[in-house]
Amino acid sequence: MAQPIRVMIVDDVLETRENLRKLLQFESNIEVVGEAATGREAIQTAKRLDPDVIIMDIHLPDISGLEATEAIRKMLPATQIIILTVQGDMEYMRRAMMAGARDFLMKPPSIDELLSAVRRAGEVALEEREKISTARDTSPLAQPGGATGRIITVFAPKGGVGKSVLAVNLAVALQTPDTTILAVDAKWAFGDLALLFNEQSGHTLSELAEEFDQDILARVLITHKDTGVQILAAPARPEDARPTAEAFGEILNLLRSLADYIVVDTGPPLDTYTLAALERSDLVLIPFEQDVVSVRNVRLALEFFANDVPREKILLVLNKFDKKKGISAERLQQFFRIPVHVIPEDKWVPHSVNRGEILVRTRRNAPAAQGILHLVRQVRQRLLQQAEA
Repeated sequence: MAQPIRVMIVDDVLETRENLRKLLQFESNIEVVGEAATGREAIQTAKRLDPDVIIMDIHLPDISGLEATEAIRKMLPATQIIILTVQGDMEYMRRAMMAGARDFLMKPPSIDELLSAVRRAGEVALEEREKISTARDTSPLAQPGGATGRIITVFAPKGGVGKSVLAVNLAVALQTPDTTILAVDAKWAFGDLALLFNEQSGHTLSELAEEFDQDILARVLITHKDTGVQILAAPARPEDARPTAEAFGEILNLLRSLADYIVVDTGPPLDTYTLAALERSDLVLIPFEQDVVSVRNVRLALEFFANDVPREKILLVLNKFDKKKGISAERLQQFFRIPVHVIPEDKWVPHSVNRGEILVRTRRNAPAAQGILHLVRQVRQRLLQQAEA
Protein backbone atom coordinates (compact mmCIF):
# COMPACT_ATOMS: atom_id res chain seq x y z
CA MET A 1 0.00 0.00 0.00
CA ALA A 2 1.34 3.41 -0.95
CA GLN A 3 0.13 5.04 2.25
CA PRO A 4 0.55 3.41 5.69
CA ILE A 5 -2.54 1.95 7.37
CA ARG A 6 -3.66 4.54 9.93
CA VAL A 7 -4.60 2.72 13.15
CA MET A 8 -6.34 3.91 16.30
CA ILE A 9 -6.31 1.91 19.58
CA VAL A 10 -9.23 1.93 22.04
CA ASP A 11 -8.81 0.31 25.48
CA ASP A 12 -9.43 1.60 28.99
CA VAL A 13 -6.15 0.05 30.25
CA LEU A 14 -3.11 2.19 29.46
CA GLU A 15 -0.73 -0.79 29.60
CA THR A 16 -2.79 -2.64 26.99
CA ARG A 17 -2.76 0.36 24.67
CA GLU A 18 1.02 0.66 25.04
CA ASN A 19 1.53 -3.06 24.35
CA LEU A 20 -0.58 -2.90 21.19
CA ARG A 21 1.30 0.19 20.05
CA LYS A 22 4.63 -1.61 20.56
CA LEU A 23 3.44 -4.57 18.50
CA LEU A 24 2.58 -2.26 15.60
CA GLN A 25 5.18 0.47 15.72
CA PHE A 26 7.93 -1.37 13.84
CA GLU A 27 5.77 -2.11 10.80
CA SER A 28 6.62 0.33 8.03
CA ASN A 29 3.14 0.16 6.46
CA ILE A 30 1.26 0.71 9.75
CA GLU A 31 1.00 3.99 11.67
CA VAL A 32 -0.69 4.35 15.07
CA VAL A 33 -2.36 7.76 14.85
CA GLY A 34 -4.38 7.92 18.06
CA GLU A 35 -5.73 6.32 21.22
CA ALA A 36 -8.86 6.46 23.37
CA ALA A 37 -9.76 5.08 26.80
CA THR A 38 -13.59 5.18 26.60
CA GLY A 39 -16.30 4.56 24.02
CA ARG A 40 -17.38 8.19 23.77
CA GLU A 41 -13.78 9.35 23.52
CA ALA A 42 -13.31 6.79 20.75
CA ILE A 43 -16.22 8.23 18.78
CA GLN A 44 -14.93 11.79 19.09
CA THR A 45 -11.31 10.85 18.31
CA ALA A 46 -12.36 8.75 15.32
CA LYS A 47 -14.42 11.65 13.99
CA ARG A 48 -11.34 13.89 14.22
CA LEU A 49 -8.75 11.44 12.86
CA ASP A 50 -10.77 9.33 10.39
CA PRO A 51 -8.47 6.27 10.82
CA ASP A 52 -8.40 3.30 8.45
CA VAL A 53 -8.55 0.71 11.25
CA ILE A 54 -9.63 0.84 14.90
CA ILE A 55 -8.62 -1.84 17.40
CA MET A 56 -11.52 -1.75 19.86
CA ASP A 57 -11.85 -3.35 23.29
CA ILE A 58 -15.37 -4.71 23.78
CA HIS A 59 -15.56 -3.72 27.48
CA LEU A 60 -15.25 0.02 28.11
CA PRO A 61 -16.19 2.08 31.19
CA ASP A 62 -18.96 4.23 29.66
CA ILE A 63 -20.55 2.67 26.57
CA SER A 64 -19.56 -0.72 25.21
CA GLY A 65 -17.14 -1.25 22.35
CA LEU A 66 -20.06 -2.59 20.32
CA GLU A 67 -22.06 0.63 20.77
CA ALA A 68 -19.00 2.70 19.87
CA THR A 69 -18.39 0.47 16.85
CA GLU A 70 -21.91 0.96 15.53
CA ALA A 71 -21.74 4.74 15.99
CA ILE A 72 -18.35 5.01 14.27
CA ARG A 73 -19.37 2.80 11.36
CA LYS A 74 -22.40 5.02 10.70
CA MET A 75 -20.22 8.11 10.82
CA LEU A 76 -17.17 6.69 8.99
CA PRO A 77 -18.29 3.84 6.71
CA ALA A 78 -14.78 3.24 5.32
CA THR A 79 -13.19 2.75 8.77
CA GLN A 80 -12.80 -0.93 9.67
CA ILE A 81 -12.98 -2.08 13.29
CA ILE A 82 -11.29 -5.07 14.95
CA ILE A 83 -12.91 -6.11 18.24
CA LEU A 84 -10.74 -7.41 21.08
CA THR A 85 -12.23 -9.44 23.93
CA VAL A 86 -11.25 -11.91 26.62
CA GLN A 87 -14.39 -13.96 25.95
CA GLY A 88 -14.45 -16.31 22.97
CA ASP A 89 -18.25 -16.44 22.90
CA MET A 90 -20.06 -16.94 19.59
CA GLU A 91 -22.80 -14.59 20.80
CA TYR A 92 -20.21 -11.84 21.27
CA MET A 93 -18.88 -12.50 17.79
CA ARG A 94 -22.39 -12.34 16.30
CA ARG A 95 -23.12 -9.06 18.08
CA ALA A 96 -19.78 -7.62 16.99
CA MET A 97 -20.46 -8.40 13.35
CA MET A 98 -23.99 -6.96 13.62
CA ALA A 99 -22.48 -3.75 15.00
CA GLY A 100 -20.26 -3.51 11.92
CA ALA A 101 -16.97 -4.98 13.16
CA ARG A 102 -14.61 -6.33 10.53
CA ASP A 103 -12.77 -8.86 12.72
CA PHE A 104 -12.82 -10.39 16.19
CA LEU A 105 -9.64 -11.30 18.14
CA MET A 106 -9.04 -12.84 21.55
CA LYS A 107 -6.96 -10.95 24.12
CA PRO A 108 -4.03 -10.86 24.09
CA PRO A 109 -3.56 -11.42 20.34
CA SER A 110 -0.32 -12.78 18.99
CA ILE A 111 1.69 -10.39 16.84
CA ASP A 112 0.99 -12.49 13.74
CA GLU A 113 -2.79 -12.50 14.41
CA LEU A 114 -2.83 -8.78 15.05
CA LEU A 115 -0.76 -7.79 12.02
CA SER A 116 -2.73 -10.08 9.73
CA ALA A 117 -6.05 -8.65 10.96
CA VAL A 118 -4.86 -5.04 10.65
CA ARG A 119 -3.55 -5.59 7.12
CA ARG A 120 -6.77 -7.28 5.99
CA ALA A 121 -8.84 -4.50 7.50
CA GLY A 122 -6.56 -1.85 5.98
CA GLU A 123 -7.03 -3.29 2.48
CA VAL A 124 -10.81 -3.24 2.92
CA ALA A 125 -10.67 0.35 4.22
CA LEU A 126 -8.73 1.45 1.14
CA GLU A 127 -11.24 -0.27 -1.17
CA GLU A 128 -14.17 1.36 0.64
CA ARG A 129 -12.56 4.81 0.44
CA GLU A 130 -12.05 4.39 -3.31
CA LYS A 131 -15.69 3.32 -3.76
CA ILE A 132 -16.97 6.29 -1.75
CA SER A 133 -14.72 8.69 -3.65
CA THR A 134 -15.82 7.30 -7.02
CA ALA A 135 -19.50 7.44 -6.08
CA ARG A 136 -19.15 11.01 -4.85
CA ASP A 137 -17.42 12.11 -8.05
CA THR A 138 -19.64 10.31 -10.57
CA SER A 139 -23.10 10.05 -9.04
CA PRO A 140 -25.69 12.53 -10.35
CA LEU A 141 -27.22 12.41 -6.87
CA ALA A 142 -24.21 13.87 -5.10
CA GLN A 143 -25.21 17.07 -3.31
CA PRO A 144 -23.12 19.85 -1.76
CA GLY A 145 -22.87 19.48 1.99
CA GLY A 146 -23.95 15.82 2.03
CA ALA A 147 -27.23 14.18 2.91
CA THR A 148 -28.89 15.21 6.16
CA GLY A 149 -32.50 14.00 6.01
CA ARG A 150 -33.65 11.13 8.21
CA ILE A 151 -35.59 8.25 6.67
CA ILE A 152 -38.47 6.80 8.71
CA THR A 153 -39.95 3.67 7.14
CA VAL A 154 -43.40 2.47 8.16
CA PHE A 155 -43.67 -1.28 7.57
CA ALA A 156 -46.37 -3.74 8.63
CA PRO A 157 -45.95 -7.49 8.10
CA LYS A 158 -49.75 -7.79 7.95
CA GLY A 159 -52.20 -5.65 5.98
CA GLY A 160 -55.21 -3.83 7.36
CA VAL A 161 -53.56 -2.44 10.50
CA GLY A 162 -53.81 1.26 9.58
CA LYS A 163 -50.22 1.59 8.37
CA SER A 164 -50.79 4.16 5.60
CA VAL A 165 -53.07 6.32 7.75
CA LEU A 166 -50.36 6.25 10.42
CA ALA A 167 -47.70 7.24 7.86
CA VAL A 168 -49.75 10.24 6.66
CA ASN A 169 -50.50 11.47 10.17
CA LEU A 170 -46.88 10.93 11.22
CA ALA A 171 -45.62 13.04 8.30
CA VAL A 172 -48.03 15.88 9.11
CA ALA A 173 -47.33 15.73 12.85
CA LEU A 174 -43.58 15.99 12.19
CA GLN A 175 -44.13 19.21 10.22
CA THR A 176 -43.01 22.49 11.81
CA PRO A 177 -42.43 25.94 10.25
CA ASP A 178 -38.70 25.21 9.90
CA THR A 179 -38.97 21.52 8.96
CA THR A 180 -39.32 20.02 5.48
CA ILE A 181 -41.23 16.74 5.25
CA LEU A 182 -41.46 14.26 2.38
CA ALA A 183 -43.91 11.34 2.24
CA VAL A 184 -42.99 8.53 -0.16
CA ASP A 185 -45.43 5.88 -1.37
CA ALA A 186 -43.48 2.64 -1.92
CA LYS A 187 -46.61 0.52 -2.45
CA TRP A 188 -45.97 -0.07 -6.13
CA ALA A 189 -49.17 -1.84 -7.17
CA PHE A 190 -51.90 -0.07 -5.18
CA GLY A 191 -50.45 3.08 -3.67
CA ASP A 192 -52.91 5.31 -1.82
CA LEU A 193 -50.77 7.91 -0.03
CA ALA A 194 -51.77 10.81 -2.32
CA LEU A 195 -55.43 9.84 -1.91
CA LEU A 196 -55.10 9.88 1.88
CA PHE A 197 -53.66 13.38 1.60
CA ASN A 198 -56.71 14.21 -0.54
CA GLU A 199 -54.42 15.24 -3.38
CA GLN A 200 -54.76 14.32 -7.04
CA SER A 201 -52.00 14.73 -9.59
CA GLY A 202 -50.74 13.10 -12.75
CA HIS A 203 -47.21 13.10 -11.31
CA THR A 204 -46.01 9.76 -9.90
CA LEU A 205 -42.92 7.60 -9.54
CA SER A 206 -43.57 6.31 -13.06
CA GLU A 207 -41.91 9.48 -14.35
CA LEU A 208 -38.65 8.37 -12.71
CA ALA A 209 -38.58 4.96 -14.39
CA GLU A 210 -36.16 5.94 -17.16
CA GLU A 211 -34.01 8.69 -15.65
CA PHE A 212 -34.03 11.12 -12.77
CA ASP A 213 -32.05 13.90 -11.20
CA GLN A 214 -32.83 16.61 -8.68
CA ASP A 215 -34.69 18.80 -11.19
CA ILE A 216 -36.83 15.95 -12.51
CA LEU A 217 -37.61 14.78 -8.99
CA ALA A 218 -38.64 18.29 -7.92
CA ARG A 219 -41.17 18.40 -10.77
CA VAL A 220 -42.66 15.04 -9.79
CA LEU A 221 -43.25 15.90 -6.13
CA ILE A 222 -46.78 16.92 -5.11
CA THR A 223 -47.19 19.57 -2.42
CA HIS A 224 -50.04 19.03 0.03
CA LYS A 225 -51.91 22.33 -0.08
CA ASP A 226 -52.94 22.34 3.60
CA THR A 227 -49.62 21.45 5.25
CA GLY A 228 -46.81 21.85 2.70
CA VAL A 229 -45.80 18.19 3.08
CA GLN A 230 -44.37 17.00 -0.24
CA ILE A 231 -45.53 13.68 -1.64
CA LEU A 232 -43.84 11.23 -3.99
CA ALA A 233 -46.84 9.27 -5.23
CA ALA A 234 -46.86 5.63 -6.34
CA PRO A 235 -47.65 4.72 -9.97
CA ALA A 236 -51.32 5.34 -10.73
CA ARG A 237 -51.92 1.83 -12.06
CA PRO A 238 -50.26 -1.53 -11.29
CA GLU A 239 -49.10 -1.92 -14.91
CA ASP A 240 -47.43 1.50 -15.06
CA ALA A 241 -43.66 1.75 -15.41
CA ARG A 242 -41.61 2.07 -12.27
CA PRO A 243 -37.94 2.53 -11.31
CA THR A 244 -35.87 -0.52 -10.47
CA ALA A 245 -35.37 -1.30 -6.79
CA GLU A 246 -31.76 -0.11 -7.09
CA ALA A 247 -32.93 3.17 -8.63
CA PHE A 248 -35.51 3.57 -5.87
CA GLY A 249 -32.71 3.30 -3.32
CA GLU A 250 -30.85 6.06 -5.14
CA ILE A 251 -34.01 8.17 -5.16
CA LEU A 252 -34.25 7.81 -1.37
CA ASN A 253 -30.61 8.87 -1.06
CA LEU A 254 -31.36 11.97 -3.12
CA LEU A 255 -34.43 12.78 -1.02
CA ARG A 256 -32.20 12.99 2.07
CA SER A 257 -30.75 16.19 0.63
CA LEU A 258 -34.20 17.64 -0.03
CA ALA A 259 -35.99 17.17 3.29
CA ASP A 260 -35.40 16.91 7.04
CA TYR A 261 -37.64 13.85 7.39
CA ILE A 262 -38.63 11.32 4.73
CA VAL A 263 -41.56 9.10 5.76
CA VAL A 264 -41.74 5.98 3.55
CA ASP A 265 -44.97 4.00 3.43
CA THR A 266 -44.30 0.41 2.31
CA GLY A 267 -46.49 -2.54 1.40
CA PRO A 268 -46.76 -5.68 3.55
CA PRO A 269 -44.69 -7.88 1.19
CA LEU A 270 -40.95 -7.83 1.82
CA ASP A 271 -40.25 -7.00 -1.82
CA THR A 272 -37.05 -5.45 -3.12
CA TYR A 273 -38.47 -1.91 -2.85
CA THR A 274 -39.40 -2.37 0.80
CA LEU A 275 -35.95 -3.85 1.48
CA ALA A 276 -34.32 -0.86 -0.23
CA ALA A 277 -36.20 1.46 2.13
CA LEU A 278 -35.47 -0.63 5.22
CA GLU A 279 -31.77 -0.76 4.35
CA ARG A 280 -31.58 3.06 4.33
CA SER A 281 -33.83 3.72 7.31
CA ASP A 282 -32.79 5.64 10.38
CA LEU A 283 -35.94 4.40 12.10
CA VAL A 284 -38.47 1.65 11.32
CA LEU A 285 -42.03 1.85 12.67
CA ILE A 286 -43.92 -1.45 12.76
CA PRO A 287 -47.65 -1.00 13.38
CA PHE A 288 -49.72 -4.05 14.35
CA GLU A 289 -52.95 -5.01 16.09
CA GLN A 290 -53.87 -7.30 18.99
CA ASP A 291 -54.86 -10.36 16.93
CA VAL A 292 -52.64 -13.43 16.99
CA VAL A 293 -51.83 -13.33 13.26
CA SER A 294 -50.58 -9.76 13.48
CA VAL A 295 -48.52 -10.55 16.59
CA ARG A 296 -47.03 -13.65 14.97
CA ASN A 297 -46.06 -11.73 11.85
CA VAL A 298 -44.34 -9.03 13.91
CA ARG A 299 -42.32 -11.72 15.68
CA LEU A 300 -41.29 -13.22 12.32
CA ALA A 301 -40.37 -9.77 11.02
CA LEU A 302 -38.18 -9.05 14.06
CA GLU A 303 -36.40 -12.37 13.56
CA PHE A 304 -35.88 -11.54 9.89
CA PHE A 305 -34.51 -8.08 10.74
CA ALA A 306 -32.21 -9.38 13.50
CA ASN A 307 -28.99 -9.20 11.46
CA ASP A 308 -29.79 -6.05 9.47
CA VAL A 309 -31.95 -3.67 11.50
CA PRO A 310 -30.73 -3.04 15.09
CA ARG A 311 -33.53 -3.13 17.63
CA GLU A 312 -32.78 0.42 18.74
CA LYS A 313 -33.91 1.50 15.26
CA ILE A 314 -37.31 -0.19 15.66
CA LEU A 315 -40.48 1.25 17.21
CA LEU A 316 -43.41 -1.12 17.65
CA VAL A 317 -46.79 0.60 17.38
CA LEU A 318 -49.87 -1.20 18.74
CA ASN A 319 -52.55 0.44 16.62
CA LYS A 320 -56.33 0.51 17.24
CA PHE A 321 -55.74 -0.74 20.77
CA ASP A 322 -58.78 -1.70 22.84
CA LYS A 323 -58.00 -2.68 26.41
CA LYS A 324 -61.25 -4.64 26.59
CA LYS A 325 -60.21 -7.15 23.94
CA GLY A 326 -57.19 -9.10 22.80
CA ILE A 327 -53.72 -9.20 24.33
CA SER A 328 -52.67 -6.42 26.70
CA ALA A 329 -49.94 -3.97 25.72
CA GLU A 330 -47.92 -5.02 28.79
CA ARG A 331 -47.93 -8.67 27.75
CA LEU A 332 -46.94 -7.77 24.21
CA GLN A 333 -44.06 -5.67 25.48
CA GLN A 334 -42.85 -8.59 27.58
CA PHE A 335 -43.26 -10.93 24.60
CA PHE A 336 -41.30 -8.79 22.11
CA ARG A 337 -38.82 -7.36 24.67
CA ILE A 338 -39.12 -4.02 22.87
CA PRO A 339 -41.12 -1.02 24.06
CA VAL A 340 -44.60 -0.98 22.51
CA HIS A 341 -46.20 2.37 21.75
CA VAL A 342 -50.01 2.36 22.00
CA ILE A 343 -52.46 4.23 19.74
CA PRO A 344 -56.03 3.63 20.95
CA GLU A 345 -58.94 2.62 18.77
CA ASP A 346 -60.80 5.76 17.78
CA LYS A 347 -64.06 6.27 15.86
CA TRP A 348 -62.66 9.51 14.41
CA VAL A 349 -59.97 7.70 12.38
CA PRO A 350 -62.26 6.17 9.72
CA HIS A 351 -64.37 9.33 9.83
CA SER A 352 -61.36 11.50 8.96
CA VAL A 353 -60.21 9.13 6.19
CA ASN A 354 -63.63 9.14 4.52
CA ARG A 355 -63.80 12.94 4.67
CA GLY A 356 -60.30 13.39 3.22
CA GLU A 357 -59.05 14.91 6.49
CA ILE A 358 -55.89 14.26 8.49
CA LEU A 359 -56.69 13.44 12.09
CA VAL A 360 -53.77 15.23 13.78
CA ARG A 361 -54.84 18.49 12.05
CA THR A 362 -58.62 18.36 12.38
CA ARG A 363 -59.08 16.59 15.73
CA ARG A 364 -55.85 16.91 17.71
CA ASN A 365 -57.64 16.03 20.95
CA ALA A 366 -59.01 12.75 19.63
CA PRO A 367 -57.51 9.70 21.43
CA ALA A 368 -55.74 8.37 18.32
CA ALA A 369 -54.39 11.83 17.44
CA GLN A 370 -52.96 12.19 20.93
CA GLY A 371 -51.37 8.75 20.60
CA ILE A 372 -49.76 9.75 17.28
CA LEU A 373 -48.48 13.04 18.68
CA HIS A 374 -46.90 11.16 21.59
CA LEU A 375 -45.36 8.75 19.07
CA VAL A 376 -43.86 11.71 17.18
CA ARG A 377 -42.15 12.85 20.38
CA GLN A 378 -40.65 9.37 20.74
CA VAL A 379 -39.53 9.42 17.10
CA ARG A 380 -37.78 12.77 17.55
CA GLN A 381 -36.17 11.60 20.78
CA ARG A 382 -34.91 8.36 19.21
CA LEU A 383 -33.42 10.22 16.23
CA LEU A 384 -31.85 12.79 18.55
CA GLN A 385 -30.21 9.99 20.54
CA GLN A 386 -28.80 8.57 17.31
CA ALA A 387 -27.39 11.97 16.35
CA GLU A 388 -25.78 12.43 19.77
CA ALA A 389 -24.23 8.97 19.54
